[in-house]
Amino acid sequence: MHDLAIVIISTNEAHWLEPCLRTVFAHAGGADLDVVVMDNSSTDGTRELVETNFPAARVVDSVNHGFAHANNQGAITCDARYILFLNPDTEIIDGTFGELVDLLDARPDVGLAGVRQITGDGELSPTMRRLPSISRSLGHALASEKWPVRPGWACERVLDMDLYEREFSGAWTSGSYMLARREALWSAGLMDERFFIYSEEPDLCLRMKRAGWDIRHLPQMTIIHHAGKAGVKPKMIAQDTYARKQYAQKHFSAPIRTGYLAAITLQYLLRAAASRRGPDAAAKRSAARLAIKTLLNRAEPPFGAPPATAFPVVAETPAGRAHV
Repeated sequence: MHDLAIVIISTNEAHWLEPCLRTVFAHAGGADLDVVVMDNSSTDGTRELVETNFPAARVVDSVNHGFAHANNQGAITCDARYILFLNPDTEIIDGTFGELVDLLDARPDVGLAGVRQITGDGELSPTMRRLPSISRSLGHALASEKWPVRPGWACERVLDMDLYEREFSGAWTSGSYMLARREALWSAGLMDERFFIYSEEPDLCLRMKRAGWDIRHLPQMTIIHHAGKAGVKPKMIAQDTYARKQYAQKHFSAPIRTGYLAAITLQYLLRAAASRRGPDAAAKRSAARLAIKTLLNRAEPPFGAPPATAFPVVAETPAGRAHV
């Protein structure tokens, strides 16, 4: 059994894989790694690049049914004690996987962990989150992250940046780096493939916490995440909105779901009204309109209708079968 499996999805992202994989192997730190690149219907030479430049990694073909699907397909091919779901547009710059494995071995209650992430410009990113709620969605609509005091009930992101220099527990963490204990992942269930992309992280972490596992931030590793590289993309913003609607339908009662979705609608109405100047103003207005249409069922889901059921293939483990 490997110490750690690292599952990386490439959907025509071969240009990010070179620095990502190079730094992954450079920071193994004595851990026995199983590095899996999911070739998610790519046409950019992903397989050829990996097999030529990184023969220690393996490539698994996957039809592009989304982030959760590809990660699940990768996870069920692995026998490691820990599984890291890692974005291709990342680079490991500090810490080792051997150190993290030792840390998690000493913390048997931790089911999933994130690490310090900085942007390509060197700014620390607030990657830990609180669970979605009406008040936090309303706070986001009213620009709560710019308030002089940013209370937890009004902000989903954990914005006390000093916290990221030490360990702390939270509700969920960014999907760009999710290090899961195998037992926790199999006991809580794999990612729900009805989420094509977005909101699969809070859903997974919520199920892990309900199964008794802790979600932790570990500062012992730092990565660069080249997030926001594509600018404003209306389709992706609408997809995030659609995924939040899916999350609400799965986890909220009807009254709470109505209030939550109303707060999101308000957010985009205000955003559309405020986006009058700047180079991205037109794109922001277009994104806001598409998000509202998606919420009101006046536009199709950006990546098509989700499957009717969650991940249908489960893996047998000593603890039983993994469900979502």
